[in-house]
Amino acid sequence: MNIEEAIKQRTPFRNPWHKLAVNLIYSHNWLMDHHKSSFKPYDITVQQYNVLRILRGQYPNPISTSDIRSRMLDKMSDVSRIVDRLVRKELLTRVVCPSDKRLVDVVITEKGLGLLKELDDLNNQMDLLARHLTHEEAELLSQLLDKMRG
Repeated sequence: MNIEEAIKQRTPFRNPWHKLAVNLIYSHNWLMDHHKSSFKPYDITVQQYNVLRILRGQYPNPISTSDIRSRMLDKMSDVSRIVDRLVRKELLTRVVCPSDKRLVDVVITEKGLGLLKELDDLNNQMDLLARHLTHEEAELLSQLLDKMRG
């Protein structure tokens, strides 16, 4: 289904860049809805999943919340609040930074690693969301998006 059909657009877009912007926003929301429904049975959000993956990549080393924030896909996320929720779920722990006692670092727990291992099985399902693209088309689209961001 093309974007005009999806949003019931009757008038033409101003130009191809306007159409692209609308299509990107629509596609982002479509993708996020699928991710949210996939994570719902595990009682985590897309942002919490992102934080857990960042921490798994850092494991076993701790990382500061400011470093987490800089790596987040959603730059508007409230990392402190996300970390608090994940600590309450025992998926993360806080540790005092040895070099600066005023700072607190975060590390993923075994329970958090276990949850991510379960969620790794969802990756193939998530990849299927783009099943209508060939390998080459997926590569090209990724390159074009990188180019768009300049």
